[in-house]
Amino acid sequence: MLRRHPWIFDGAIAKGGGDAGETVRVESHAGQFLGWAAFSPSSKIRARVWSFDENERIDAAFFVARIAAAIKARDLFDIQSDGRRLIHGESDGLPGLVVDRYADTLVAQFSSCGSERWKGVIVDALLAQTGLTRLYERSDASVRSLEGLPEATGWLTPGGDLAGHGSDTEIIITEHDWKLSLDVAQGHKTGFYLDQRDSRHKFAAYTRRRQFERVLNCYSYTGGFTVAALAGGARHVTSIDSSGPALDRAKANVALNGFEASRTTMLDADVNASLRQYQKEGRTFDAIVLDPPKFAPTVTHAERAARAYKDINRLALAILEPGGVLFTYSCSGGISADLFHKIVASAGTDAGVDAFISERMGGAPDHPMTVAFPEGEYLKGLVLVKKPGLAV
Repeated sequence: MLRRHPWIFDGAIAKGGGDAGETVRVESHAGQFLGWAAFSPSSKIRARVWSFDENERIDAAFFVARIAAAIKARDLFDIQSDGRRLIHGESDGLPGLVVDRYADTLVAQFSSCGSERWKGVIVDALLAQTGLTRLYERSDASVRSLEGLPEATGWLTPGGDLAGHGSDTEIIITEHDWKLSLDVAQGHKTGFYLDQRDSRHKFAAYTRRRQFERVLNCYSYTGGFTVAALAGGARHVTSIDSSGPALDRAKANVALNGFEASRTTMLDADVNASLRQYQKEGRTFDAIVLDPPKFAPTVTHAERAARAYKDINRLALAILEPGGVLFTYSCSGGISADLFHKIVASAGTDAGVDAFISERMGGAPDHPMTVAFPEGEYLKGLVLVKKPGLAV
C-alpha cells in the first residue's frame, strides 16, 4: 500500500474486520495510517482502498467528487463516439465500479461490496452529473459471487432501487463514421466492447490504406470489426462467432451502415475448427482479427490459456497472406503483455513464418490504467505484418 496499490489481500491482514462494504481504517503493523478501504468478508481481495488521505472522509460528498472528476477526465481524451466509459474502477479511484454511457443511457456494474454499499449515492450522483434519466444495472459479472453478492440486473431508479427489466434496452451509438446497435440487457459486459473503439478505427484505416479484399473477423461478436473493415473498403468480410444472436446483430449492424449483405459471410461456428478447415483447404486472407473472449481470468489459468492463444495465432498466421495484417488480442488479466508477445512469437515459429510488429494496441483511453495499478492493463493487442517470402 505504500506504493498506493488499491488492493489488500486476505493474507496481508493480521487482525481486524468489518461488515460487507464497511469503510475500515488500514494501518501498518507499526500503527502507521495506510488508507481508508471498503471491507469484503468473502473475497480474497479483503479490502479495496477508497483513499490514501487520512483526512478524507468517505461519505456521500466523497463519491460525488470522485464521480465528477472521472467524468471530467474523459474530456482529456479524443473519444469519437457517444458511447464511452465514464468510470473505470480502480483507475478512477472507485474500486468495483464501472459505468458506461451509451448515447442517452447509463449502464453501471457494481462488482464489490464497497460499491454495492454506496449504490444509492452513486446512482444519484451519476444521474445528477450527466443529466440523464436512464440507468441500467448490469451487476451480473462472475466476480460478484467472489464478493458474496447475488447478481442484479434491471433499470435503476434514483436511490438505487431496481425497477424491473423493461424492454427498452436496445440502443444505437455513433462511433467514428459508422453506427452500431447494442442491447444493454443482453450484450457482453455492459452491452458492448467500448474498449476496442480505437482498434476498430485503426483496422478501418489499415483496410483503407492496404485495400484488403478478403478479411476474416474471428470471435466477431456483433460485428464491430466487420463494420470497420467494410467502412475501410474491404471487398468481403467473413465473420465467425459461436453465438447466433450476436451474428444476427452483426448482420443488422452491416445493414444499419448501408453495406450490402453480399459483402459478408456470417458463420455460427467454432473459430479454432474453422481456422483448421481453412488451412486444410488452402484458403487465405489479406487481414485477420483475433479478438477472443477471456481465456485466463486469473494468473492460475495462464498456462492453459497460453496454449489456446498460441493455437489460434499459429493457425491465423498460417492462413494469412504474405504481407497480410493480423490484429491479435488478449483481454485476459492473467496474461501479461510480455507473455502475450512470447505466445504470439512461439505461434509464429510453429507456423513457420515471421512477422513485423507494426503496432501495440491497448484499451481506448477512456479505459485508463494508472502507474500504481498495472492490473488495469487487461487488454493487450499486437498488429503484425507477415513477412513476405521469409519462412523460418
